[in-house]
Amino acid sequence: MSRESRYLALVLRHQPETIGLKLDRHGWVGIAELLRAMKRAGRPLSRAQLLEIVEQNDKRRFTISPDGQRIRAAQGHSVDVDLGLTQLEPPPTLYHGTASHSLDAIFASGLLPGRRRHVHLSGGADTALDVGRRHGKPVILCVAAREMHEAGHVFFKADNGVWLTDHVPARFIGFGVVP
Repeated sequence: MSRESRYLALVLRHQPETIGLKLDRHGWVGIAELLRAMKRAGRPLSRAQLLEIVEQNDKRRFTISPDGQRIRAAQGHSVDVDLGLTQLEPPPTLYHGTASHSLDAIFASGLLPGRRRHVHLSGGADTALDVGRRHGKPVILCVAAREMHEAGHVFFKADNGVWLTDHVPARFIGFGVVP
């Protein structure tokens, strides 16, 4: 991920105020407003460069509004936003990548969102493995998502395909494929 993409993720997910931005309640900000704020912050970016970052981001972290005038992070926020996502029934199994050193805490308390608003789950073990590698020796956990849903837990799917839920109790977690 490029420096510019990391900076956009920081601003649109966690710290919009650092460059004088205020996200609307759904996490959107005008593209023109974002570009002006970035220029004032000494991080100038053209609209074409911004669109290239959005297009080339391998995790599809950013969403452009249908009218092409606004942008937001697809998920991963620590700031209070309502992405306006519809509750969905998840597939039977979702995956979570983590590091082996986190297993004791996970099996004691379940998966917690930490500083973010939601726990992130993926539809495939390969994606979970990539996530786990970022944190240490990777481990893939299987989440009995359909069973969770049937027990009353709510699931959403972000614009970029990441599944979101508030918490995954330990009883719904098992080991996936060992990398």
